[in-house]
Amino acid sequence: MRFILRRLGFYLLAAWASLTINFFLPRLIPGDPASTIIAGSRGQLRPEQIQQLREALGLSDAPLIQQYFVYLSHVLRGDFGISFSSFPSPVTSVISTGLIWTVLLGGTALMISFLIGNLIGIIGSWRRGGLLDSTLPPLLVLIGAFPPFFLALMALFFLGLRMGWFPLRHAYSDALAPGWNLAFVGSVARHMLLPALTIVMVSIGGWVLGMRNTMIGVLAEDYITMAEAKGLSQREIMFRYAARNALLPSVTAFGMALGFVLSGQILIETIFSYPGLGYLLVKSVSSLDYPLMQGLFLMITLAVLAANFIVDVVYTRLDPRVRAG
Repeated sequence: MRFILRRLGFYLLAAWASLTINFFLPRLIPGDPASTIIAGSRGQLRPEQIQQLREALGLSDAPLIQQYFVYLSHVLRGDFGISFSSFPSPVTSVISTGLIWTVLLGGTALMISFLIGNLIGIIGSWRRGGLLDSTLPPLLVLIGAFPPFFLALMALFFLGLRMGWFPLRHAYSDALAPGWNLAFVGSVARHMLLPALTIVMVSIGGWVLGMRNTMIGVLAEDYITMAEAKGLSQREIMFRYAARNALLPSVTAFGMALGFVLSGQILIETIFSYPGLGYLLVKSVSSLDYPLMQGLFLMITLAVLAANFIVDVVYTRLDPRVRAG
């Protein structure tokens, strides 16, 4: 419990630091976001709209420290202002829409690559030097060495454009209205298949290699020899004794990957025009949508911190040494 409270305090401190940086960073830019947006409007905004825009961005002539506490109070209420590129939608509404698609795509791809990659690593190391161990890890690592955007463009060109097996863009068919029906769910799955396959092919080699190397070290431990001497079954030794201990580094990496799901697939979402947070981030930068940028950066930071905290909690269950402090 003491370990969990200590880690929670650390992450709360990191969250406060990220909030502070997120407040001061836009104000280090020459001028202010409102001036840039007003200049882009070419005089089409009325004075009261300009004042409303400044208030929506949390900008005023008040002292900076006063603005900072106003900003903190808005954030605690979940008020990130109005998105300029999706005016008049609130930033929280825009982010929540993109978050659903990003979590669906990134979470699905991460779970598939984590489960299959670790399973291949476990079996490959258990049958070291066999056909599976000699072919799959090197092949998957080689594929993962290619840049993600290259694999995405190749998949889009050959499987989507030339062969026509998969849709080329968006998260579902434009002819369908969102809803819980078989046609819409099937369309979402079909549109997600190609970008998810690209993410899996890029990342699965790392899971295979990491688990294989850790397993080889664990299999040399004395307690594995003891388990074999006691006559336990091969399946029980492999999964209950060896894989369970070798899984700890993968759990840490899974937590980090879970946090980076929100930010690590920007290129994939842009290439497939998938309406997730990565696509929104590129759109907000190109349209100088400062409120949306601030909201996205803050969400990504908090997601990484939350994922790491969850990993710490899981770690206390998997490793008794952590509970003992």
